[in-house]
Amino acid sequence: MITRVGVVAKSRLQAATPSLVDVETWLPAHGVEAVFETATAALMPASPKRRVADKQALVGEVGLVLVLGGDGTLLSMADCIGRAGVNVPILGVNFGSLGFLTEVTLPELYPALEAALAGNAHIEERLTLHAAITRPNAEATSDIAVNDVVINKGARSRLIDLSISIEAGLVTTVRADGLIIATPTGSTAYNLAAGGPIVQPSVDALVLTPIAPHTLTNRPIVIPASSTVRVKPMMDERDEVFVTFDGQAGCELHAGDEISVCRARQPMRLVRPATRSYFEVLREKLNWGKR
Repeated sequence: MITRVGVVAKSRLQAATPSLVDVETWLPAHGVEAVFETATAALMPASPKRRVADKQALVGEVGLVLVLGGDGTLLSMADCIGRAGVNVPILGVNFGSLGFLTEVTLPELYPALEAALAGNAHIEERLTLHAAITRPNAEATSDIAVNDVVINKGARSRLIDLSISIEAGLVTTVRADGLIIATPTGSTAYNLAAGGPIVQPSVDALVLTPIAPHTLTNRPIVIPASSTVRVKPMMDERDEVFVTFDGQAGCELHAGDEISVCRARQPMRLVRPATRSYFEVLREKLNWGKR
């Protein structure tokens, strides 16, 4: 039973203030405590009784996270949940322009919230990624991604060469602006813009999509989600190469670095309306299949 809900709004989203005030009243009236993310609480009139926590602390205290914003806000919270290793579902309400993940509309907010609190909501588990960077003579670093791990060149850099391997051995060597390793959830994000395929979220797979490859024969490929993908940039001191995780975090790579990407232990748990299918969302949000 959910007794505490974390509430997170897009940073500086003043349009969400009336809804945040309403939610602060609605949740206790239904026997549920509200915990507001620090920047979200700043959007609201001051209240000494309000419980406030930063993102990382919040996900360890609640049984559900309510996100008011766009997909970027939801991804940020999903990454926090993944890093914390907790099993908290997310209900995303769209205040953004596209809202592919935050697909619940504002009129659907309270029916969706009631269903989630009652345990009747449809919760979809989405594959997530764990990425580790190994560097000679340094401790490995890692991060979590819901959509994608992207290796790409700097703004002033030339094309980069990337060696891509899985357990069976070398897959290919690609010369390109970069590489996207996407989940089915992320297949409709940067992967799609770069010419990769749309993959239904229930498909257990990863997509490897070169970014603007120099050779026409370097095409996207779909591989089993059980694979561990290893990418090694073949670079020298003139190259600028970066790795990013969901576009939320990242770092510059050095010569000799290797990025290892595999399925994360913890999936993202997404509360979805039972009233629309994935393909309805594709048609509505992306105009998929329209002539």
